[in-house]
Amino acid sequence: MVTFVLVFFFFFLQMSQKSAFYCHDVKKCQFTSSHDLVYLEQIYFNKVLMLQYNSTLEKFEGYTKKMMEIADDLNKSKRTLDYEKKCAEHSNHLLFVFFFPTVEPSVRITPVERQGNGHQMLLVCSAYDFYPKQIKLTWLRNGEKVVNDVTSTEELSNRNWLYQIHSYLEYTPSPGEELTCMVEHASLKEPKYYNWEPTSGAERNKIAVGTSVLLFGFLIFVAGLLFYKRKSP
Repeated sequence: MVTFVLVFFFFFLQMSQKSAFYCHDVKKCQFTSSHDLVYLEQIYFNKVLMLQYNSTLEKFEGYTKKMMEIADDLNKSKRTLDYEKKCAEHSNHLLFVFFFPTVEPSVRITPVERQGNGHQMLLVCSAYDFYPKQIKLTWLRNGEKVVNDVTSTEELSNRNWLYQIHSYLEYTPSPGEELTCMVEHASLKEPKYYNWEPTSGAERNKIAVGTSVLLFGFLIFVAGLLFYKRKSP
């Protein structure tokens, strides 16, 4: 409302009795996916864009000298900027309701080593960028639900109407044991299962580094041996 009053007052001062002027305010959203919505409020005068609020920039921009002055005043008004941000958030919510009613989570399992604890490892099952908020993560050990040694965060907002959540499992590695993170969400027709492989992620990296070090040491040994033989009489 503050935006409209200031801009309308400016246009009113320019109007004459002999001429008619046309002014309109447009609010629109531009997006190609659920992650890149841009909310715009635009003021046109005689079909020419004069002033615009851009949610990506979080500020007003003027396109004439006078409008630049007005935009500068609006950008100094916390109340006006807060109002525009709320409009952008509401538009983002409507985007999900009408165009992206559900967004499937991206899930991964990562290990964390723990020192000085009866449980040597901590597994983290993380679900990212999902909508709506309600979701359930369940740890399974050899197909059976794990009740103890499990903690979870609340659903955390990404501030773009998408959410993330993390579930932690403390465990002692056991040969032949299968650990699974089961994910249940409105975007999924049925639960999805993500298995933890002991040689995945960080452990694969450790094996790769160890192998590289051994290979490098072997090459140095061979090079030294050849050099020694060449120098020997």
